[in-house]
Amino acid sequence: MSCQNSSFYQRPTEVVAKDLLGKKLVRTIRDNNKQFRLAGIIVETEAYGYSDDLASHAYVGPTGRNKIMFGDVGRAYVYFTYGNHFCLNVSARRSKVEAGAVLIRGIEPVEGVELMRQFRPVDYIFSLTSGPGKLTQALNITSSLNGTDMTSSESEIYIEFGKRPKRIVTTPRIGITQAVDKEWRFVDPSSPFISRKFQIKVS
Repeated sequence: MSCQNSSFYQRPTEVVAKDLLGKKLVRTIRDNNKQFRLAGIIVETEAYGYSDDLASHAYVGPTGRNKIMFGDVGRAYVYFTYGNHFCLNVSARRSKVEAGAVLIRGIEPVEGVELMRQFRPVDYIFSLTSGPGKLTQALNITSSLNGTDMTSSESEIYIEFGKRPKRIVTTPRIGITQAVDKEWRFVDPSSPFISRKFQIKVS
């Protein structure tokens, strides 16, 4: 199936975050001339902006850590947080804005589940990928993938077309103390793989 091209990501970050719901996140792993495909439907995202968003890594301006947010759109921004897990974002913003990215917070696993469970050995299936740190562990995503072109199916991680959910819920973002008024978290309420419950606001 075809990937989302760069024009998909060159739009307002919060619009891209909403439109990523239902798309398929794909991770390919090559080992000893074998290739394994892990994939899940994106069910939860958060948008992070630039100078209008105190909660964004980009708010302070370009740094060695956040430079992907200021570069080409459609690139993986992978960072280590809280001293124990990685988070996966994809750079996205309209052309007149200098920076932005979408955090992928949850996916519903559909391919390669057994291999995911080797990377993240949990008994409860709904705990496998229901959070940003959980999904990166299950898909074996580390900082080595930072900067990867997620618009190419030749990459080790990319995003394919998918079907938009019938309903989308918007809420404030999770785990932040600034810019808490922005309702830039988007959730597919039908999925049991979201990271946290919400107050329903259908859009």
